[in-house]
Amino acid sequence: MAQKLVQTQEQKLAQVQRLSQQQMLNVHLLEMPLTELEESINAELDDNPALEKGDEEMPESTVDDRLDSQDDDFDTENEREERQDALDAALENIGRDDEMPQTYSGSNNQNADYEEMVYGDTTSFYDKLKEQMGMMELSEQDAQVMEYLIGSLDDDGLLRKDLDSICDELAIYHNIDVPEEEIERLLGLLQTMDPAGIGARSLQECLLLQIDRRPDNKLKEYMQRVVNDYFEEFTRKHWDKIQSQLGLSDIQTETLHRELVRLNPKPGASLGETEGRNVHQITPDFIIDTADDGSVSFSLNRGNIPELHVSESFANMMATYKNNKAGMSRQMKEALLYAKGKVDKAQGFIEAVKQRQHTLTVTMKAIIDWQHKYFEDGDEADLRPMILKDIADKTGLDISTISRVSNVKYAQTRWGTFPLRYFFTDSYTTEEGEEMSTRKIKLALKEIIDKEDKRKPMSDDLLTAEMKKIGYPIARRTVGKYREQLGLPVARLRKT
Repeated sequence: MAQKLVQTQEQKLAQVQRLSQQQMLNVHLLEMPLTELEESINAELDDNPALEKGDEEMPESTVDDRLDSQDDDFDTENEREERQDALDAALENIGRDDEMPQTYSGSNNQNADYEEMVYGDTTSFYDKLKEQMGMMELSEQDAQVMEYLIGSLDDDGLLRKDLDSICDELAIYHNIDVPEEEIERLLGLLQTMDPAGIGARSLQECLLLQIDRRPDNKLKEYMQRVVNDYFEEFTRKHWDKIQSQLGLSDIQTETLHRELVRLNPKPGASLGETEGRNVHQITPDFIIDTADDGSVSFSLNRGNIPELHVSESFANMMATYKNNKAGMSRQMKEALLYAKGKVDKAQGFIEAVKQRQHTLTVTMKAIIDWQHKYFEDGDEADLRPMILKDIADKTGLDISTISRVSNVKYAQTRWGTFPLRYFFTDSYTTEEGEEMSTRKIKLALKEIIDKEDKRKPMSDDLLTAEMKKIGYPIARRTVGKYREQLGLPVARLRKT
């Protein structure tokens, strides 16, 4: 039977959302904690001579008025030949005339006292890894991706983000389009750094990376078998099952156990307690104050962030060129194009800083309104169920925006300085439809376990019954889940 080859053409309409350069800058600054923002502003001041610090901002309308009338003129210019030479000359001249100082000292605009939690060593865990990265032969893009991977590690030195998310973040925030396979290759290089186990994506992988560096012998082979094939038994300390499955003697099992427990589940911590994330200091982005009458107020910590404005000299330069338009040479036109680009960039940066402050303010206000009872007395049990969507709905902001605000940012309260994530807590709904804070439930569960008879610790069934007695009618499987989240083992392992 003859076959026909039929070719069809199908047209699809797909909507793709792309972030503008200004939106990406807004997102980038929003994610930064205060100390990182200060560094970014310093770098921008050094890089862009059209951006200056001062006590008062130049009215944006003044600059806008000078620019708007000139846009059409330059968009229609047909002088593309010799453009590069003229622009290079303009850059050289303006660079000398408007050279920015190499040092920076901003005024402290902070309106409230705040604490800085300082940790001794000035060489961070991440600096140590970057030093090792410098010894590798990496392309410029590979180095950027590797540095992003290092920055994505948690305090334990593990990578808990999936590679697909890292792929998206690199594309959106850093304009680096790299396939997931390439990120995995670079992660493999990161995992060869010291200490062993760094960059692992799970505890199991972390242990295996450490075992892989041991000399080849029978002990190494058994260690790999335990972690690969009997990981659940290993985590539950079922050594009798492991011994039986591997056919080991008591002495062999004891030796194997001794070597396995020497492995470090937190390789990042092995570089020293003072070398983790935020090694230099934890500076709160918010200062929250609770008055004696229970009223709660807050302020943004401005740290050493100066007032930013567009350089008057750049705006004047452009106005001068405009007034002498008839006698303007090609080189002067190119210089004006350069100046306009710098002014646009300065305005965009100023707007991004303002947008960050606005977003932080509305988000913190919503959190305080939601958790007002907690901020009155500082009792952790008073934290109401609150997830990112709740604050997104309350502020009208996107969930991803709320997530970025609450990431690596801290709030100083009368009861200590806490990461913003601390104030978020999930809820548990009982069969009767009552909504309870999981934080409150976990605290009650921990209190019961702390007070139990350690010679006869309670099983999860007994814990479920005790929780029901004090007003928390949760299921047995939920008790087990919360107990594990609290880092508390099963009853037989709590026995002393």
